[in-house]
Amino acid sequence: MDYDIVIVGAGPAGLAAAIRLKQLAAESERALSVCVLEKGSEPGAHIISGAIMDPKALDELLPGWEKKGAPASVPVSANRFSFLTQGKAFPLPDMLLPHSLKNTGNHVLSLSRLVRWLAEQAEILGVDVFSGFAATEILYSENGSVKGVATGAMGIGRDGRKTSRYQPGVEIFASYTFFAEGARGQLGQQLVSQFSLDKGRDPQGYALSLKEIWQVPPEDHKPGLVIHTAGWPLDHATYGGGFLYHMPGNRVAVGLMVGLAYDNPYLSPYSEFQRLKTHPAIAVFLKEGKCLEYGARALAAGGLQALPEPVFPGGVLVGCCAGFMNGASLKGIHTAIKSGMLAAEAAFEALCAGRKQDVLKAFPRLFRQSWLYEELYRARNFKPWMGKGLLPGSFMFGLDQVVLRGKAPWTLHRHQPDHASLKPAASSRRLSYDQDGVPENAMLSSLYLSGTHHEENQPSHLLLKNEQVPVAVNLAKYAGPESRYCPAAVYEFVTDETGTPHLRINASNCLHCKTCDIKDPTENIIWVAPEGGDGPEYQDM
Repeated sequence: MDYDIVIVGAGPAGLAAAIRLKQLAAESERALSVCVLEKGSEPGAHIISGAIMDPKALDELLPGWEKKGAPASVPVSANRFSFLTQGKAFPLPDMLLPHSLKNTGNHVLSLSRLVRWLAEQAEILGVDVFSGFAATEILYSENGSVKGVATGAMGIGRDGRKTSRYQPGVEIFASYTFFAEGARGQLGQQLVSQFSLDKGRDPQGYALSLKEIWQVPPEDHKPGLVIHTAGWPLDHATYGGGFLYHMPGNRVAVGLMVGLAYDNPYLSPYSEFQRLKTHPAIAVFLKEGKCLEYGARALAAGGLQALPEPVFPGGVLVGCCAGFMNGASLKGIHTAIKSGMLAAEAAFEALCAGRKQDVLKAFPRLFRQSWLYEELYRARNFKPWMGKGLLPGSFMFGLDQVVLRGKAPWTLHRHQPDHASLKPAASSRRLSYDQDGVPENAMLSSLYLSGTHHEENQPSHLLLKNEQVPVAVNLAKYAGPESRYCPAAVYEFVTDETGTPHLRINASNCLHCKTCDIKDPTENIIWVAPEGGDGPEYQDM
C-alpha cells in the first residue's frame, strides 16, 4: 500500500496532523492520500489524560469545534491547588500560583471521546483511519531513509507457529511517515537510537499517571471544579501530585501522577494512589460515588531540554512520542495538536515541492517560530527544579515563573535517566501499605475496570534481554521493583516447588503504560506491541 503520508498513532497529534494535511490539500486543490494506523481497537481505546485542555490549538485546527458536535466539555469554573499532609490540606493562594497552573479558559473533558470525534472529522476529510493495526516495524530505503512501516502479523501462537487465525502484516509505504505513538513509543525509541536524535539532549523524564472515572451524586458534583495537590501521600523527595477534575455528566476524574525518577524501590504508585483517595480533601467527593473506569499511562515530561531532534530522513516525531508535553502546566493535548499541525505544514510544503523521504527541515523552524516553543521555553526549568525535592523545587520554580516570568537567565539540566535512579533495597526505607487498608486484590479489581484484554495464544509482548537478571539483580539488589511499579499486576515473583524464585509475566494484564520499559533498573525489559486491537478499552479516559 502506498500513501503520501502515513501516521502511526490516532492520538491528538496524529489526528491533528491528518486533519491539517487534508485541509491544506483542499485549500490548494491538490490530491493527497493520508492514512492513520491505530493499534487500539478504535481511536481513543488506548488514550488517557487528566484531562484539562487548553483550547487554543483546537481553535486553530477546527474553529468553532464546540458547535461542530465535539464531545461534551465543561469550562473550568474554579481552580484549587493544595499542599497535603496526612489528613490536612493547605490551599495555595491564587496569587502565588504560576501561570501554568491557572486554568481560566480551559476545558475539562474526556480525551478518549475527543479523539474518537477527531477521528470522525479526519475520515470526513478523506483520511483512512485503520484501527486494530499495530505498526511494529520501520521500513527503510537503500539510502537509509524511512520509507514506511509494516504492521504486525496476527494469529501467531505462543509457540511462534502460525495458527488458524493467521493474517500476515502489511507493508505501507509513504513519502513521509509521522510517528505519533505517545510517550515511549516502540518505533519512536528505535528511531531515536537509529538516528541519534537525542545526541546532546537531556535524558527524557517520565511520570506514571494513574486515573479513575467516578460517577458521583449531583450534590457532590461541581461542574468544572479543578483540584491539584502536592505532597502526601508521596514523600517530599518524590516528584508527583494528585488531581481531581469535575467532568460533565456528574462524573469525576481522580488520579495521581508519580515521577519515575523516584529512588525507593519499595514505592508502589498504585498503592499511593489508593492512599490519596482516603484523604478528606479527595474523599469528600467520592464517598457516595462509584468507580466506573481505571487506567494508567506513562507520560513524557522532560521538557524542552529533553526534546530529541524531531526530524530524520523520511519522517518526524510528533506529540508525546517526541515529548512536546508541558509538564509545568500538566497539559499535553494542545501541545500535541500543535506539533501535529506544524509537522503537517512542513510535510505539505515538501510534497508540493516534489520532495519525498528527505529531512523535513521546515518543521524545527516552524516549531521555533510558534507559540508552542515559547510555552515550552518558559517552562523549561520545571522538571529540573522539581527534581530537587517538593519544597525547594516548588519555591524555586515559583520564583522562576511568578517573579521571572519564565525568562530566567539560566537553563537547568538533568543528567540521569529514570531507570538509573533507584537505590538498593538495603539502603532504602521499606514501605508497607497493609496498614493503609489497600486490599491485596485491589489492583486486579481495578484492572477489570480498564476493559483490558489480550489474545492469550500469542507470544509475550514483554521481552527480557536476559532471563536471569530479574532474580539475580532486580530481586537481589532492588527487592523486585517491577512487582510494584507496574500498575496492572503484570510482574510477580513466585517460587517453585524447590523454593527457587522466578519472575512470572502476566502479559494479558498489560495496560500498555510503558512503565516497565522506562523504570526497569537494568533496562532488561523491552515493551513491543502485541496483536492489533489488544490492550485496554478506555471509554471516558
